[in-house]
Amino acid sequence: MRAIDLSTLTWRKSSYSNSEGGACVEVSDSLPSLVPVRDSKDTARTPLLFTAPAWTAFVQGVKAGR
Repeated sequence: MRAIDLSTLTWRKSSYSNSEGGACVEVSDSLPSLVPVRDSKDTARTPLLFTAPAWTAFVQGVKAGR
């Protein structure tokens, strides 16, 4: 498996993150087939990688309250 360079990704905070610095999740839209997700309080930790379809299904489930 080829290593993916995550050092140049652009990150954005989830709209569900609070402004007080609490539970903040960041995602990157920089990769076409993968969605990296990380904890904004621990950006040195390796992000979790989801396939785009898996991430879409997760977000749809959250929005549907599942």
